[in-house]
Amino acid sequence: MRAILIALLAAAVLGGTGVAQAEKRIFIIASNADGYGVDRCLTSGGGCGQAVATAYCRTREYEKALSFHKVDRDDITGSVPVGGGCRGATCDEFVAIECGR
Repeated sequence: MRAILIALLAAAVLGGTGVAQAEKRIFIIASNADGYGVDRCLTSGGGCGQAVATAYCRTREYEKALSFHKVDRDDITGSVPVGGGCRGATCDEFVAIECGR
């Protein structure tokens, strides 16, 4: 009886250590107003944004989008040149898409 209990405990411990960590990566992209409405889907967090974010992840060979949200320019300092992405008084917004395998 004791041997069975020890065998079950050892199997549970060994089975739990084989769990692999999922690989994640965050992409920061400009949300250009291109006339297709994709930018509004991503920046508003609407239902269409999940499909757009997942499609973006799949083009980068990830399985799905885990999350996506609008990012302030101040949060990515040094990455965006001063005046970069601006046309007149309007500037591109940025979106962070977290992809996972």
